Amino acid sequence: MKYWITVVSKDHITRGVAGGFMQANHGKQGPLTRMATGDWVIIYSPKKSMEGDEKLQAFTAIGQVAADEVYQYKMSEDFKPFRRDVTYYQCKETPIVPLVAQLSFMPNKQSWGYPFRFGFFELPGHDFELIKNQMLTNEPTPINNK
Repeated sequence: MKYWITVVSKDHITRGVAGGFMQANHGKQGPLTRMATGDWVIIYSPKKSMEGDEKLQAFTAIGQVAADEVYQYKMSEDFKPFRRDVTYYQCKETPIVPLVAQLSFMPNKQSWGYPFRFGFFELPGHDFELIKNQMLTNEPTPINNK
C-alpha cells in the first residue's frame, strides 16, 4: 500500500468527493496509473477556488483508490480528463501550517510549499499517519461507495 498527495483547489475536490473520483495534474493520466487499488490519497488545497486568489492551505479530503481502472471523462468537447474512482471518508479540514514542523517530506521548513509544486507525489507512511490522524477522528466513514 502506498500513500499519495495531490494538489487540488477546494472547489474542484468538492466535486470529486461528491462524484467519487479524483483527477490529478489537470486531468493527466500518468499520476493516476502510479496508484493501486487500496492506496490512500490525501488532497491538499492551496486555494479555495482554482480561479481565485483566496488561500486555504489545508488538507481537504482523504480516501482510498477504489478500482484499478483509469478512465477518461468528457467534461467538454476539448477537455477529457483522466479519472480514478476513490472512496472518500468524512473528515475534518486540516490546516497545514501547524503540521509543517513535523512533516518529513518538507526538508526546508521555511519553503514548505515547495513539494506541492509537482501537484502529485508519494507520501512517507509516517507523514501520512500524522495527517490522517488529524483528518479522521474516528473509524473511517465512507461518504460514497465507489
